Amino acid sequence: MTNRYKKLALNSIIFAIGNLGSKVIALALIPLYTFYLSKQAYGTVDLMTTTISLLLPIFAMSIYDAVLRFVMDKSYDKSTVLNNGLALTLIGAFVALALFPLFMKIFPFANYMIYFYLLLLTKSINTVLLQYIRADGKVKLFASVGIISALVILVGNTVSLVVLNLGLPGYLVSLIIAEVVSLLIMITLGNIIKQISIFKIKMIVLKEMLVYSIPLIPNTLMWWVMGVSDRYIITYFVGISANGLYALANKIPNILSVVNSIFFQAWQMSAIEEADSKSKSEFYSKIFSILATAMFICASIILLFLKLIMHLVVAHEYFESWEYVPFLLLAVIFSSFSGFLGTNYIAAKNTVGVFRTSIIGAVINVSLNFALIPIIGVNGASISTMISFLAIWLIRIYETKKFVQIKINTKQLIPNLLLIFLQIIIIYMNIPIEFLIQLPVFIAMLLVNKREIKLLFSRAFTSIKRKMQRNS
Repeated sequence: MTNRYKKLALNSIIFAIGNLGSKVIALALIPLYTFYLSKQAYGTVDLMTTTISLLLPIFAMSIYDAVLRFVMDKSYDKSTVLNNGLALTLIGAFVALALFPLFMKIFPFANYMIYFYLLLLTKSINTVLLQYIRADGKVKLFASVGIISALVILVGNTVSLVVLNLGLPGYLVSLIIAEVVSLLIMITLGNIIKQISIFKIKMIVLKEMLVYSIPLIPNTLMWWVMGVSDRYIITYFVGISANGLYALANKIPNILSVVNSIFFQAWQMSAIEEADSKSKSEFYSKIFSILATAMFICASIILLFLKLIMHLVVAHEYFESWEYVPFLLLAVIFSSFSGFLGTNYIAAKNTVGVFRTSIIGAVINVSLNFALIPIIGVNGASISTMISFLAIWLIRIYETKKFVQIKINTKQLIPNLLLIFLQIIIIYMNIPIEFLIQLPVFIAMLLVNKREIKLLFSRAFTSIKRKMQRNS
């Protein structure tokens, strides 16, 4: 295994530990939320957190993305990049605070605005620091922060919801405390304090960072539109309780998102490092094939056990949210594929291309949301999200050919998609022997992907064997 494969594999393992730990804890909290928060309360907190994801790139001007890219560029001083990023983030936070009267009028959670601002501020700073320690090679610290933050949320929510019965305010306080703890850990262990200096703020560097990051603002907003705007449209047409069900439905595909985020965090770094490599096309093609295999198999497993999972982990009033999961799983798959290709724009510093493709997807998403949600209800949002991410992926396949030629194995891809759609059809049939019918479909998927599965296990075994030999 070459060094680049080893590095990608090692980083993937580290990110896997961090992501799996935090996501498992997040999934463990689902029963807690469904039993101690009403659908209306859960829908409200979902609107708050998704609104923060909208405002974060606007007020921070996506500078955290520039921090990742420029810290990894050896021609820039790392501490200068960090200080520029933090300075702009704080300025953005003050601008957001000045808009308090406006926010009180337009957002449907005016009673919780102080929690909203504290979350926005702490998350803004944390995002910059997380990208800095990740780019600086402190991937173990990066992964650890995610686990510790999730543990804090677990303990905080257990105390606030179960013991103290504080409801929604208790839930929000737990989120804020988790952000503060993460901030303190990174400052302490990430050697941040020594890097901070007002004299390190350089306008020339800041200008270059903004030229890179500003095109990513609308790109991030477009991804928000595709992944989050449906919450507001559902709330308007169907009601905030329906948004609570949809918010819960999104938690299940988060299992699949773990696979993608583990891979993507490591892949983004490798893509930047391999941007000028002569053999990058072969490298990218192999990695995409492995990613596709992992995503399809994991999605198939979730569909196989979906209703059982919902029976076990959610309160009865939330059970119907399973209906919105299947198309959201496909949306995550297409999102991961488009994100994989999107790193080619980032590595080439062509962030305008990222924006252009994302805005097309956003327009498709919003248009379909308004067309489908009034007619078929909440599942209209799931289908709209899936189609918009599919559109972005297809466009990026064509556009990124000028950066790298990625060969997509259609003999593997098309059967995988057909098998996933077959499972979805079986699920919606609601027949008693559903599991027994789905099982052969899952086995067929394993057979379709047997070459990639063997390759994964072979490389993992070889890597472990070599490590054991070095330690012996």
